[in-house]
Amino acid sequence: MLLKNHLIEVFKQASLENNFLLKENIVIKWVHRFGIDSLNDLLIHSSLQKENKEQISLIDNVHEENQEQISLIDEMHEENQEHISIIDNVYEENQEQIKLELSKTFENTEETNMESNDLETARSNEISGKNQNSNKVNQFTKTPKLPLPYIKNLRKWINNDKKAS
Repeated sequence: MLLKNHLIEVFKQASLENNFLLKENIVIKWVHRFGIDSLNDLLIHSSLQKENKEQISLIDNVHEENQEQISLIDEMHEENQEHISIIDNVYEENQEQIKLELSKTFENTEETNMESNDLETARSNEISGKNQNSNKVNQFTKTPKLPLPYIKNLRKWINNDKKAS
């Protein structure tokens, strides 16, 4: 490694650590060895590399923050996926309950239809039974009346029977 490169590296480290005494010693050695005209080379290299390092450190910080945000987003995505799966499960359960309720209501409507059909047949049976009973009653009422005398003539008829017997 060349002396210039070594002094530049040490100067950079001293600049990063804010070690003013070491920086002063390096500047004195640089000027003594290479002259005051070449001092700009040391300062330019160190300042450029210092800026580069600062930019790199800023980029690293931003990268770390981005990684943290990405990990947070990943965690939120996982939580959202869990919520979505829970919602899907609840939706499926609700669909099953709806199907059960629909089947129950369908069974109930079938039962009520059957009951109403039974009631209609029972009513029609009752009506036909009433018709048959009314026919029987009509038959009994249509039977010829016995010849009974009117009430006015009833005493005479009773008296006549007593005399005759």
